[in-house]
Amino acid sequence: MTDKIDLHTHTIASGHAYSTRNEMILAAAQKGMEVFAITEHAPAMPGTCHQMYFMNYRVLPRVYGNMTVLYGVELNILDYEGNIDLPESILKEMDLALASLHPPCYGSGSRKENTSAYIGAMKNPYVNIIAHPDDGRFPVDYEKLVQAAKEYHILLEINNSSLSPTSYRENARENYREMLKLCERYQVPVVMDSDAHVDSSAGEHRFSRRMLEEAGFPEELVINSQSEKLFEYLNYSQK
Repeated sequence: MTDKIDLHTHTIASGHAYSTRNEMILAAAQKGMEVFAITEHAPAMPGTCHQMYFMNYRVLPRVYGNMTVLYGVELNILDYEGNIDLPESILKEMDLALASLHPPCYGSGSRKENTSAYIGAMKNPYVNIIAHPDDGRFPVDYEKLVQAAKEYHILLEINNSSLSPTSYRENARENYREMLKLCERYQVPVVMDSDAHVDSSAGEHRFSRRMLEEAGFPEELVINSQSEKLFEYLNYSQK
């Protein structure tokens, strides 16, 4: 499986990650990534950067050797309506935006309420990816999630960190099995992401790749193998 894309990583700016921007970029380049994104945690996450940080991304180069480097945000979904923690005025300047549920920022509700939270976030035109929709602490209706991803042209993430033996997220493997069956049925693409918080994990997708292989998931629905289609899903334009 071709794999030269990683769209979910963090630097020391996120507060609980351990490598600098340059260290992360160098590590990704050494692993042969062609598109690499740094997506710091948005302001509702304790210890992360102020929204002013995201307003100055324009000063950063988007090319490192042969690699395209993108800058975005991992938004926190805040409530059952899917509200997130950066305004449109900043989001429209992002190369890409992920949205996810995190315990410090969101109190888990019922299956219906959590599903509503995800779908509400998907309706935001600047959200491109739902990150780690796998945590059993936030039960979700996967059929409705996958159908909404198709409707709103959203990528669903297969998060390598969630599948690691050291992960604190619950039942990720079982939840991904269910989600991937539905993604195949409805022809909804997924993306493997590292969710790296240290440079040694940048571009690392071995657990995600194994999950897809075990599920017999079709390669044509894995955006990491479809780089020509990637930018159809992001805010960033190659033009």
